Amino acid sequence: MTDFDYQQIDDLIHSRIRLAVMAALTTMGPVSFSLIKETVGATDGNLSVHIRKLEEGGYLSVEKSFVDRKPVSIYSLTTAGKSAFKTYIQYLENMLPS
Repeated sequence: MTDFDYQQIDDLIHSRIRLAVMAALTTMGPVSFSLIKETVGATDGNLSVHIRKLEEGGYLSVEKSFVDRKPVSIYSLTTAGKSAFKTYIQYLENMLPS
């Protein structure tokens, strides 16, 4: 493959936990922090750092509320996040031989 350029891989997504978060939100839609944590299998602190990076990159949005006096954060992919994830997957697929 002569046109291989690893620098085209989105570094913001290309982390095991951030990739798992993006994939989970793609398949499950808007979900709570708790469900993401359960799905991804990360600790609260580790997951919150990765989610914050995705938020700062404009890939995730969050809605915070209280349910029974407990804080609940619901995360979803933004339009930019959906586009970036699709591009990321397409790039990886294009790297595979036909």
